[in-house]
Amino acid sequence: MKAIVLSSGGVDSTTCLAVAVDKHGADNVISLSVYYGQKHNKELEAARAVADYYKVRHIEFDLKPIFEDSNCSLLMQNDTEIPKESYAEQLNKSEGEPVSTYVPFRNGLFLSVAASIAISNGCKEIYYGAHADDSAGNAYPDCSDEFTKAMWKAINLGSGCGLTIKAPFVNHNKAEVVKRGLELNVPYELTWSCYEGGDKPCGKCGTCIDRQKAFEANGVKDPGIL
Repeated sequence: MKAIVLSSGGVDSTTCLAVAVDKHGADNVISLSVYYGQKHNKELEAARAVADYYKVRHIEFDLKPIFEDSNCSLLMQNDTEIPKESYAEQLNKSEGEPVSTYVPFRNGLFLSVAASIAISNGCKEIYYGAHADDSAGNAYPDCSDEFTKAMWKAINLGSGCGLTIKAPFVNHNKAEVVKRGLELNVPYELTWSCYEGGDKPCGKCGTCIDRQKAFEANGVKDPGIL
């Protein structure tokens, strides 16, 4: 069976890629990365390096025009500083709204693109690395279990019941994602999580903080920290 994996070059999607390769073999896995107008290319470079490591076919797709009206702080057209605090701290100020780094319906679009490419390439599964920490408190609503189930149903119906979504971590936290990745010897040194595009991770944005805590919870040093 063939599968396609949404790959951002980060911890979660790279672990998903490892799971897919472990199950299906590299020859039956496609890695898909999406450019959406983000302020740097570090994550795309990481996704290429990860795909090369696993020797899987890698596809890149450009969705930048769709997000040109968005005021998300991750995007090139926005000069707002990316928050340097945990997601919990950000949510305390958001009054129930998603955090400022939420790209509007990004994962819905990514999954739709993946579905079309998957069908054209004979894939039966889409792997998607959402996890419970990202959806907590409505920080990223398109990472929730409810959202994933709804997209699973839509994609399954829209593909003539020939395609399904695999979200192995949607009900697990990031520490559990890293635990599984360590079991699979995931090359986390190749991954990039930071929202900034510097020479090394800032260590202060929400995703850097979550990543650090996940490795600490597993009692190991993050190999991605230079």
